[in-house]
Amino acid sequence: MYLSNEEEEYNLSLSRFESMLKTNKVLFFDSEEFENIILHYLDSGKMNLAKKALKLALEQHPNSTGLKLVQVELLIFQDKLEMADRLLNELHAIEPTNEEIYIQRANIYSKKGQHEKAIEFLKVALDLTEDFSDVFSLLGMEYLFIDEIELAKQSFIHCLENDEEDQSALYNVVYCFDFLAENDKAVEFLNEFIENDPYSDIAWHQLGRQYFTLKRYEESVRAFEYATLIDEHFLGAYLEKGKALEKLKRFQEAIDNYMITLDLDTPSSYVLMRIGNCHEELGNSEMALHYYKKTVHEDPLLDKGWISLTDFFIKEEKYEKALHHLQKAINIDDQNEKYWIRYAALNKSLLHFEEAEIGYQKAIELGSDQLSDWTSWSDVLYLLGEYETAISKLLEASEKHPDDPEIAYRLAVIYFSQNEIEKGTFHLTIGLQNDYDKKSIIEELFPSQWENPLLQNIIEKYPTF
Repeated sequence: MYLSNEEEEYNLSLSRFESMLKTNKVLFFDSEEFENIILHYLDSGKMNLAKKALKLALEQHPNSTGLKLVQVELLIFQDKLEMADRLLNELHAIEPTNEEIYIQRANIYSKKGQHEKAIEFLKVALDLTEDFSDVFSLLGMEYLFIDEIELAKQSFIHCLENDEEDQSALYNVVYCFDFLAENDKAVEFLNEFIENDPYSDIAWHQLGRQYFTLKRYEESVRAFEYATLIDEHFLGAYLEKGKALEKLKRFQEAIDNYMITLDLDTPSSYVLMRIGNCHEELGNSEMALHYYKKTVHEDPLLDKGWISLTDFFIKEEKYEKALHHLQKAINIDDQNEKYWIRYAALNKSLLHFEEAEIGYQKAIELGSDQLSDWTSWSDVLYLLGEYETAISKLLEASEKHPDDPEIAYRLAVIYFSQNEIEKGTFHLTIGLQNDYDKKSIIEELFPSQWENPLLQNIIEKYPTF
């Protein structure tokens, strides 16, 4: 790979320094070389080597402002903020127009959580610097800390105007658009960005994501295709393209893209699950089951993998197997109301009414407010002979779904079952008034009560009853 002269010199300096440490010979480095060496170790998390390089650097260049600013950065990194502040005061007296002093003061205030103060110092640095992109990037982050998303967005845009290769700034701009739900504006911004830099794979990828959010799936696929043409190893773009193709029901193409991601990296349980889903949509049951099993083998703690197997076996009407796999998902996430609804429905199909009742109760406790869940719960309670509890749950549901015929017909059935004719008649009449045709609920779910002569008499005489 080709290296610029600057990169070669940087690597040579680093190699000479590490050789010096091994041989204990003292070699001379200029102050800029030391700055790069120290920052390299700091960025790599090698704190001891950074400290050692700084000590040697200050011995060789005791009056270097640049090295002392690196020392400030090291102190801030170690949370020695008071020491860093004192050193900055000394440097400010020497070089009051050095923008790095204001940047480091901003870093100190940011560490203290005083982000408005940090912003003030960064604005001063902006007036002094020639490297606008870095300062705008720091400003953007400070605005994010105080939830000034619009100002953060503008700062990151200014950063890109000064350095369009700053990928983190591009990601941050799009994050701001997303946060503000300005997806159309994001599309406009990214298209303008691509006009200036048509070979930015990141911009094409982000454009594809925006189109996907806007449900413009054809355009999304095209954007991801450009990203992968620019970088044929762009795993994320292949993955997102697969998801967009699924939305377009182009399942075989989606599989092809997902398979590329498996070649580029270690198998992802999420990708294996998506491949399984695509095969299921194509009617390839054996392949679908194969990939669902690979999903949970790859990541046994992925609850959605177990749910995929659950739903697969439900479609196959293999309810015992479905329940077995569902239990594994619930063991991983027992706070998911949708899992408990499946648990209840499966147990109801298997005539395990007590377990089904537990499932509906748990789902509703977790926040499910679907009328069908309340009515199904009451049906199970009715089958268990717990009439009073069933009535109680239906009345509770009626507070959120007043005069709903599904509730009214069920209440009528239960009251007639208890020979409370007046109450049964009252609720049956409400059901007939609100939706006459839905009386079929009684015939389908409660055939013994459908044959009740009193009930049939009321239906026949409605609406004169």
